[in-house]
Amino acid sequence: MTLIPEGRTELTLATDACSCCATDSQGVSIEVRTDAAASAYRAEFGVTGMTCSNCVRHVTEELTALDGVDGVDVALNVGGVSTVTLQSSVPLDDAAVTAAVAEAGYEVVAG
Repeated sequence: MTLIPEGRTELTLATDACSCCATDSQGVSIEVRTDAAASAYRAEFGVTGMTCSNCVRHVTEELTALDGVDGVDVALNVGGVSTVTLQSSVPLDDAAVTAAVAEAGYEVVAG
């Protein structure tokens, strides 16, 4: 039995939650868009491990830091493979994209 100070609520973490927060594993779809005005190139790939909008934010921040990236669209698939679409003004190096996703703490899956 755990004693909880009066006025506080004990929160339990979901066992399948990401490292940045806890959430249930219900099928939720979140889409984050950045401005992709005049993009000449488009790449779509899968990412595993994302479970919430904070996860999406981390991946988006890392990918938008890559030279040439004009926009990032993420369709979050909690408990599965999320779809990430990049728009860029130049062709992007697959290794750089994979490294940016890994830096955010997630993994690009072969598609």
